[in-house]
Amino acid sequence: MLIIGIAGGTGSGKTTVARSVIDRLGMDKVTFISQDNYYKDHSHLPYHERESINYDHPLAFDNELLLEHLRTLKQHRTPVQAPVYNFSMHSRSTTETVELMPNKIVIIEGLHVLSDEKLRGILDIKVFVDTDPDVRILRRVLRDIHERGRSIQSIHDQYLHTVKPMHEAFIEPSKKYADIIIPEGGQNEVGIQLLSILTEKYLTT
Repeated sequence: MLIIGIAGGTGSGKTTVARSVIDRLGMDKVTFISQDNYYKDHSHLPYHERESINYDHPLAFDNELLLEHLRTLKQHRTPVQAPVYNFSMHSRSTTETVELMPNKIVIIEGLHVLSDEKLRGILDIKVFVDTDPDVRILRRVLRDIHERGRSIQSIHDQYLHTVKPMHEAFIEPSKKYADIIIPEGGQNEVGIQLLSILTEKYLTT
């Protein structure tokens, strides 16, 4: 099993890169995991307290559970049930999970995939998607409005108070751990093609 980690800032195009590689390799060969589903569960807290949590800090993620699931997929070759996170309610779903199947290729993408030393240790290929900040924030604005029901004011406040500082403190420095850096994310056809070729080579060896 080959485990590929794709990190990068908010709106950098991590998911687009991952999906593009999966399209080239075939969905039957790849299991896709989003680190976003592994936010820690705060359903026991009142909504106003959940709303004020810094979700851009590495400690916001339940990486222990994520590592447990990756090890199970890799070592035991058995399915795992990944949590589903509700961004509107800032809590995990209590009724829904996603079954992740063991496969030849596992791709995990997320903000802090390269920030955690233990998580980096299980990755075979480490990728960082490097996109200009102005492009990233515009993408985040559109996503948060249309997909997560956020207001412009809340996006503005969150970006200045947590998103930008956490990117500068943790995400940008994690780029030094990458084996491959793909500028401009999904727009970089050459970078995506090279990552796909490298992965295909693994499948044939």
